[in-house]
Amino acid sequence: MIRDFTYTSLPQRVVFGAGSLQHLGREIDALHARRALVLCTPGQRDKAERVAAMLGAQSAGIFDGAVMHVPIETAREARKLAREQGADCAIAIGGGSTVGLGKAIALDSGLPILAIPTTYAGSEMTPFYGLTEAGLKTTGKDARVLPRTVIYDPDLSRGLPVALSVTSGINAIAHAAEGLYAQDANPVMDLMAEQGIAAMTRAIPAIRRDAQDMQARTDALYGTWLCGSVLGCVGIALHHKLCHTLGGSFNLPHSEVHTVVLPHAIAFNAGVAPKAMEVIARALGTPSAAAGLYALAKDNGAAVALRDIGMREQDLDRAADLAVSNPYWNPRPIGPAQRDLIRDLLQRAWAGAPPVEG
Repeated sequence: MIRDFTYTSLPQRVVFGAGSLQHLGREIDALHARRALVLCTPGQRDKAERVAAMLGAQSAGIFDGAVMHVPIETAREARKLAREQGADCAIAIGGGSTVGLGKAIALDSGLPILAIPTTYAGSEMTPFYGLTEAGLKTTGKDARVLPRTVIYDPDLSRGLPVALSVTSGINAIAHAAEGLYAQDANPVMDLMAEQGIAAMTRAIPAIRRDAQDMQARTDALYGTWLCGSVLGCVGIALHHKLCHTLGGSFNLPHSEVHTVVLPHAIAFNAGVAPKAMEVIARALGTPSAAAGLYALAKDNGAAVALRDIGMREQDLDRAADLAVSNPYWNPRPIGPAQRDLIRDLLQRAWAGAPPVEG
């Protein structure tokens, strides 16, 4: 039986396929843009220079200062450069840090964003943004930050290190998994979530076996699109709240913290979202959603403990306090009354223990 639901589609164009970067000029013209500022991290400078060369006279320069969690100071610097160069468009090439910087520019100026993802974070498919100021990460939702166009070219992810491919892929899975029990979940997103998780589950071990496997890279980007689309159309819950807290306030690496936390967040919600657990487990090909996610990370060489990615045990109390002080909606309450439960979850995640449902 199909339940009542409301579904809102997002106004976005996706160009998908190996070699699709060749269509960049066409897509810039479709946006009616004349000067595009290219955004990247320092490590992606070579890709940004390639894009700027393709643009020729349409390039307004390169800003290569994108970093994790979008510090407000970085956002202000990029916004200033965009104004000075007369940019009427921004091109974000890279992962979630670069796309997030593009969103910060769009939030301030309304400039259209064209995203060229080289990782599997999926934020290019969402109208969500995040900014970090004074050690606190704030998030929001605004239609202006949704990239107008996304070019998915698997060739550009060929050089993504295997370790980051694994954690970035599990980060994408997190978007789809939480979408299955979101407050505004719907059957259209349920289909995309299951297919997205399944595509990533195929891709991750294949990439670990052979980083140049283009079918696996294509599966991973396809999964990214589907999982990111789920995140863009429905809400987020406990998992993302914990990751935003740990990443923004303790500067933990983005995809790695998602990878560690996800099995524990799913286990926390297992008893109140049985249908979602069935879908996740089916897509993973395992009996248990939480245990399957933990195994996917561990079996493919990813860290499964917060202590192994820079979290100090003495900071767990503060992390629990922050997480419950301004909670997101979750199918199982996660407010101040549940502080000790969240603290226990974080302790297991810190130690790298298997997830425990209940």
